[in-house]
Amino acid sequence: MATGAASWLPLSAGERSVAIEVLVHGPLSRTDLSRRLSLSAGSLTRLTKPLIESGLLVEAPEAGGAVETRQGRPSRPLDVVAGSRSFIGFKITEDMVYGVVTTLRSEVVARRARPLASRHPAEVVEVLGETADELARAHPGIAGVGIGVGGLVRDRAVVAESPFLGWRDVPLAALVEERTGLPVVVENDVAALVESETWFGAGRGLDRFVVLTVGAGIGYGLVLGGRRVPCAQEDRGFGRHWILDPNGPLTPDGARGSAVSLLTIPSIRYQVQAATGRELTYEEILALAADGEPMAARVVEEAARGLGVLVAQIANFVMPQKILLAGEGVGLMGVGGATVEATVRAHRHPLAAPVTLETKVSDFHDWARGAAVPAIQVLVLGTGQA
Repeated sequence: MATGAASWLPLSAGERSVAIEVLVHGPLSRTDLSRRLSLSAGSLTRLTKPLIESGLLVEAPEAGGAVETRQGRPSRPLDVVAGSRSFIGFKITEDMVYGVVTTLRSEVVARRARPLASRHPAEVVEVLGETADELARAHPGIAGVGIGVGGLVRDRAVVAESPFLGWRDVPLAALVEERTGLPVVVENDVAALVESETWFGAGRGLDRFVVLTVGAGIGYGLVLGGRRVPCAQEDRGFGRHWILDPNGPLTPDGARGSAVSLLTIPSIRYQVQAATGRELTYEEILALAADGEPMAARVVEEAARGLGVLVAQIANFVMPQKILLAGEGVGLMGVGGATVEATVRAHRHPLAAPVTLETKVSDFHDWARGAAVPAIQVLVLGTGQA
């Protein structure tokens, strides 16, 4: 493990709770921290002392220079030094590797993108290694690497199955660690994004939170009690069988009227091409729909209704405080947002509270940022989840 990160480990359960609370919600006064964690002043002092001595926590000046008075002594709020450690996050797609460098608080300070000439694991590992070398030269002191992959990941180390890459049982963490000399954490890309948004994004501080991603596929992540709910069937393509309209379209990748057939970018492109003979990009289809071109408008309207049904079903069963819609396919909201909202209302009880639906316009570098968060969790704090 990288020097510096190791000096913060191992953390006791109590120290870990304090570190996570300050990392995610800081700066925090000691009084606020004691209240949040139900700790006495003495217990908090005992737990924070080694964290301050190791450099993980610092006493930071409060806004306006104000300080808290505790037992007759002034006390400054506790915070982390976000720039004290850096992490690399990677997102692997079918033909590209996207990389970022983040701070301890997942703030992106550098971005890279490199094409993949081959999906063979050895070739992909070499591209990851070359990109990590380049980023590490520009940002010395990298503490670890997080990699997000579309597929089933075992033990945050092995890509058990990735239909997008055609991989089975690839020990990606070990291969990249050997190539880079850095500790590596591998995670399903949607799961990593959910962790990122729970700790540092739209779901921070929420008890019940859902992330729904639309792009090449459909991704779903659930947070209950402020923690992501892991699932053995993660990324097993449930969207192919989540039927939103029994009379909807049939596409090569999903059952008739399924979330995949209605909402994913490949399925929307397939429908338009099958009807018109024209091979159009997703962006071109959305633009045509916005201009009123009949076929594009019909497909996009049908997709928007399907998304509205999906959001309403999630809201009805999970009752989340917020649903975050993310991924490369969120441009659908720009054209069909009104239809999505009307459909959500039509499939909810008239007296039900409105669904808080937040749309995050993102690219693959955002997925790479998400991949860095499990590395922060595991390598710095020694934990998989908050």
